[in-house]
Amino acid sequence: MSGGTVQAAGCVLWRRSEHSGELEICLVHRPRYDDWSHPKGKLKRGEPAIDAALREVLEETGHHCKPGPPLPTVRYLANGRPKEVLYWAAEATDGLFVPSDEVDRILWLHPEAARAQLTQPRDRDLLDALLISG
Repeated sequence: MSGGTVQAAGCVLWRRSEHSGELEICLVHRPRYDDWSHPKGKLKRGEPAIDAALREVLEETGHHCKPGPPLPTVRYLANGRPKEVLYWAAEATDGLFVPSDEVDRILWLHPEAARAQLTQPRDRDLLDALLISG
């Protein structure tokens, strides 16, 4: 970790609805923080950020995904330490969610519903970046 900054990575995970063909965004609920966010997590030592992002999506949502374009990097303080999270747009391919202690629920929502559900404004900015990119 450079300069004590926590390095993390994640994805704004999306799919097309089987029924309507409309865009759906996956949000994860973390009971520890009681928040709704995009799947993300810390990098393991020596792990490339894109690999961490795909691993975290699989661990938190149970879904494999195909990474797309990078999205803006997010920087903020977490527990008094600087944190930097690299994000990618990613299309869900296949998988099945299984609740865990870390993530107890996921939702697939229309972008406007996802915007309303997200806890942090910075996560809404990532959603906007996805919508603009694609």
